[in-house]
Amino acid sequence: MRRSIVALLVALAGLISLCGHSEFRTTLHGDDAPPLEPGFRRIFNGKDLTGWHKNPEKIGHGTGGSWTIVDGAITGEQDPPGSGNGGIVLSDEVYGDFEVIFETNPDWGPDSGFFMRSTEKGNCYQMMIDYHDNGNVGEIYREGLDGATNRTFVLDGVYADGDKKTLKSIAATPLKPANADQKVGKPLFALEVWKKIWKIGGWNTVRCRVVGNPPAISTWINGTKITEYTSDKKFEDVLKAKGHIAFQVHGGTGAWPTGAKVRFRNVRVKEL
Repeated sequence: MRRSIVALLVALAGLISLCGHSEFRTTLHGDDAPPLEPGFRRIFNGKDLTGWHKNPEKIGHGTGGSWTIVDGAITGEQDPPGSGNGGIVLSDEVYGDFEVIFETNPDWGPDSGFFMRSTEKGNCYQMMIDYHDNGNVGEIYREGLDGATNRTFVLDGVYADGDKKTLKSIAATPLKPANADQKVGKPLFALEVWKKIWKIGGWNTVRCRVVGNPPAISTWINGTKITEYTSDKKFEDVLKAKGHIAFQVHGGTGAWPTGAKVRFRNVRVKEL
């Protein structure tokens, strides 16, 4: 009996030792590593940035920002924190017509985004991840093109304190036109259910589908369709029929709280 107990204790000690290594932890995702849907393949290995690179030269957002792997997630922040120096991390591969699925869990406050058909300089169609007051997640912005957007709603934090340090929930409200000439569409989903759609402090599954040129782009968050957008321009002087996908750390001190981070994991792509 004593030998059995000793053997069990030794085995447990070995397991605990293994769990202390990040290489072991990143393989223990369980439900965090969903099975691949037919036709999809993983383009992030959960361990390092093989297959990805930062913007090779300085762009409007900065020299690239800081991108590390933490607990199996691509984690981005300004470099150094609070400096205003951001940038993008891009896939080495380029895609034309495709569908992508990834999960994100950003801190509240950063102005981030997911870039589609991007150039190395970040000219692209962006799915906004403007996760802050007067923000938006899921609709489209023409980054580095003409700044046009199909934005229909606004996100604002609901706070437990007057200093706005403790976020209780997030409210979605219709976007109000800035002037009489601005046309604002109708959201595709009932805004009052945003609190059920988005998981504060948890992992949210994003799906984007890009087809055609000019592209038709659809986005979903946790299974709810957020937008359907079709560009009225090709921007052929800037964009090609294929481009990179990328994640963004916004430049500037006003768009990124000091020390805030964005996180992305389980990135998989299906070429159409």
